[in-house]
Amino acid sequence: MRDPAALDVLTRRGLIGAAGGALILPEPAFAQPRRGGRIRVATTSSSTADTLDPAKGALNTDYVRHYMLYSGLTQFDARLTPRLALAESFETRDRIRWRIRLKKGVPFHDGRTLTAADVVFSLMRHKDPRVASKMKTVASQFAEARAIGTDEVELRLTSPNVDLPTILATSHFLIIRDGTTDFRTAVGTGPYRLKVFKPGVRTIVTRNPNYWKPGRPYLDEIELIGIPDEVSRVNALLSGDVQLINAVNPRSTKRIRASARHAILETKAGLFTDLVVRQDRAPTGHPDFTMAMKLLMDRELIRRALFRGYATIANDQPIAPTHPYYLPGLPQRGYDPDRARFLLKRAGLLGVRLPVYASPAAEGSVDMASILQEAASKIGLRLAVNRVPADGYWSTHWMKHPLTFGNTNPRPTADLVFSLFFKSDADWNESGWKNSRFDQLLLAARSEADEARRRQLYGDMQVLVHEKGGVAIPVFISSLDAYDQRLKGFGSIPIGGLMGYAFAEHVWLEG
Repeated sequence: MRDPAALDVLTRRGLIGAAGGALILPEPAFAQPRRGGRIRVATTSSSTADTLDPAKGALNTDYVRHYMLYSGLTQFDARLTPRLALAESFETRDRIRWRIRLKKGVPFHDGRTLTAADVVFSLMRHKDPRVASKMKTVASQFAEARAIGTDEVELRLTSPNVDLPTILATSHFLIIRDGTTDFRTAVGTGPYRLKVFKPGVRTIVTRNPNYWKPGRPYLDEIELIGIPDEVSRVNALLSGDVQLINAVNPRSTKRIRASARHAILETKAGLFTDLVVRQDRAPTGHPDFTMAMKLLMDRELIRRALFRGYATIANDQPIAPTHPYYLPGLPQRGYDPDRARFLLKRAGLLGVRLPVYASPAAEGSVDMASILQEAASKIGLRLAVNRVPADGYWSTHWMKHPLTFGNTNPRPTADLVFSLFFKSDADWNESGWKNSRFDQLLLAARSEADEARRRQLYGDMQVLVHEKGGVAIPVFISSLDAYDQRLKGFGSIPIGGLMGYAFAEHVWLEG
């Protein structure tokens, strides 16, 4: 066990700076980036709720946009190790009080220089209810932040958290200018500057010539659009209208591979589509009903038929087998309609008719709902599948009905997954599940410095969600991107597609 009083120093020559802050990516060493060119990128969605405020990012289009325009104190490499970015170092003795030294001379797009005041403002605004930050729950652990001179920040947490450098690499905690309240434009320190922003239509950015990473970025311009329909998105790629797309349906992979000009990139990560069984209303809140829904999930059929093998069997808890804190000994829940029927009969719920809402917005949910409906009909449970459009699904239907489907992007730490989606007071606690024991374990794991004990705590949380949680997670879905093979430097950062949404500063066009 490491001495908790020892000073942790995270510098560019330390634990997270071994490569001078550079990302380790799979591009061959002999490939020389070329400057110039323009690309169009299509993601799964866009809407009038599109935002330039990192705190309010809710969809992959937002995350991509924000990583183009802003920089964070840290950033992820291909192994999800946090590398130093705007931060020059992190120091802590107790994992409560952190001293963050900033890189000097970093210019904002408007020419002003980054200071500690910008960092203090960017972090602490998440606690202001008027901001409506998607990370309000996570930021509640920020007790106080203060500037120490121009280039140093002291951040005090409410309790120890060894994951702070990792948390600060996520897009919501990107750094904005001190005092910013108007987000009709974007003034950041990111690799690109904003040229056009039309919510629900498109975003155009141009290369930032004063980017703090010498030589980057490489492209002159990127246009970001949303094409919700996957077939239309693939057609746009194959016709040359766009050069990069995400969320490719496994059914489309054969067609894309048949093109000599295009390629598929599979990234195994913690992405999942889950059946959300609301725990705060009847009849779905009955524990026998919840368990019956989990037992009606034919996981192997879903993996094979829906995702063509581009998925890994899951076990009704959100930590994927690729994660270092995954609990391997948890007995795998299987398809058991007989047991499901027994539970429903015991609860007096056989013959009940319930609507279940699915949408292309939640990847694979429409087909999952059909499989579930067929399995339920065989044991006397009547599920009416309501397929609703992708546009507006998250604001209008998700979490609003007894049975809906969610779709959760990978998160870099177990703490973030559990804090955002399973903590009793989390805004995205989609099933309304409340478990005080789980909340206690979460806080304990966050502050635990002993690695073996921390692993055990996260394992206990996985057991609780598996046994008592209000979501059924059948598989972890591989992330599939497709791209024009002239686009170089493109690789995997396994928190999501499009290189963890941060492709913009890494890619270039071959001449």
